[in-house]
Amino acid sequence: MNDKEKLVVILGPTAVGKTKLSIDLAKRFNGEIISGDSMQVYKGMDIGTAKITEEEMDGVPHYLIDIKNPDEPFSVAEFQELVRKQITDITLRGKLPFLVGGTGLYIQSVLNDYQFSDIPSDPEFRSRLEERAKIEGAEVLHEELRKVDSESAERVHPNNVRRVIRALEIFHCTGKTMTDYLSEQAPELLYDTALIGLTMDREKLYSRINMRVDIMMEQGLLKEVKKLHEQELRECQSIQAIGYKELYLYFDDKLSLEDAIENLKQNSRRYAKRQLTWFRNKLNVEWFDMTESIGSSKKFAEISNYIEGKLQVKANTY
Repeated sequence: MNDKEKLVVILGPTAVGKTKLSIDLAKRFNGEIISGDSMQVYKGMDIGTAKITEEEMDGVPHYLIDIKNPDEPFSVAEFQELVRKQITDITLRGKLPFLVGGTGLYIQSVLNDYQFSDIPSDPEFRSRLEERAKIEGAEVLHEELRKVDSESAERVHPNNVRRVIRALEIFHCTGKTMTDYLSEQAPELLYDTALIGLTMDREKLYSRINMRVDIMMEQGLLKEVKKLHEQELRECQSIQAIGYKELYLYFDDKLSLEDAIENLKQNSRRYAKRQLTWFRNKLNVEWFDMTESIGSSKKFAEISNYIEGKLQVKANTY
């Protein structure tokens, strides 16, 4: 008998259609949704993170959204703890938990029995790297990470200085890379999991990403970023998010607005490619191609049937 808590995970690259599908599935299976996005935790960063609106939620409860101020750090260990608690809370209320998002390492940390509390740290070493990043630039540290842990370097963007430094710190303290550390830990899934991945023809996905950026600009992304910029938020994890760091360069008079928007589109497309590569290499995902199926009742039924069969749960009937 499988006594593990049940969990539906919906993952995939940015702009592939996770939000709408997850709402429809949660309603069908009496579910509640936990955000698996490392940036939607930040208040005041709504447009650039494609944060779901109250109207879009359509009555389905959502968690781990707007729980941090933009100047506060947020670690994968904290995410792991909060999500696991939420999964249990939702389950105890007789609901089916859904974990929905695109931040691969964060989602994997929940699914597998990774322990973060016993990883050693060296605050002095970390401070030295932080100072070097300010003086020499983030790319220098990222290149050092690439030399010792190419897989982590591929996964972590150069501008995410905090995570680059943490990976270097782990190697400094243990002689092991972050990749080695995680691979040595137990790969067993902690939950009875239906792991659903959404994919799409690359050309169509890139077109949707470009269109999403244009819509974000129309919705007021520039104003949203300007407000953060005026608060002089600089060395923050949140500001490294795609959509914010590019427009910061515009407000710093280092890029034209046109070039900043083009960089935002390009970085979003590259991120989507990295997401797909990571999910395919790291997780045993059941993939569903959404190229011709956004909003398709046939595709929705196919995914619903997969959840029913995998988790032995019954869908609501209408």
